[in-house]
Amino acid sequence: MSAVEQDGGQDGGRSLGQLVASATAELSALVHDEIALAKAELRQDVKRAGIGGGAITAAGVLALFALPVLSFAAAYGIHNLGLGLAWSFLIVGGAHLVLAALLGLFAVAKFKKVKKPEKSIASAKRTAAVLSTVKPHPRRTTDGEPGTVASGAMAGADVTRSSV
Repeated sequence: MSAVEQDGGQDGGRSLGQLVASATAELSALVHDEIALAKAELRQDVKRAGIGGGAITAAGVLALFALPVLSFAAAYGIHNLGLGLAWSFLIVGGAHLVLAALLGLFAVAKFKKVKKPEKSIASAKRTAAVLSTVKPHPRRTTDGEPGTVASGAMAGADVTRSSV
């Protein structure tokens, strides 16, 4: 036998309205608590992402500053092998250009593989086709017959509909 049947269908003498109000209040509190928990978790994740983003930016800036220094070191290293200083810098500069060209070709190859979102386009076209065939619900006149609003109290209740 259930608890409701044991005490005669009453919950401590509370009415159905009181039970519904209590359940609604408890559900509302539960939803608010869940939202607060989600906000706390997201706050931590956003903080971690911000710190990570700052660290990667600092790393990129330091790498960018290191590039000329390492280029000079490579050029002077080649010069110490017996090649002229100008030729050493030309070799390092040429290596940078070759690397840039290879990365550019790689990027172009990846961009060529990008396709339009065909499923989304098809879905949008189907939705537009369905919506273009839908006719708005006929409005009632003041006497209750379908048609347009004629006059009187219903004339002010006219709602502008979009043409889509």
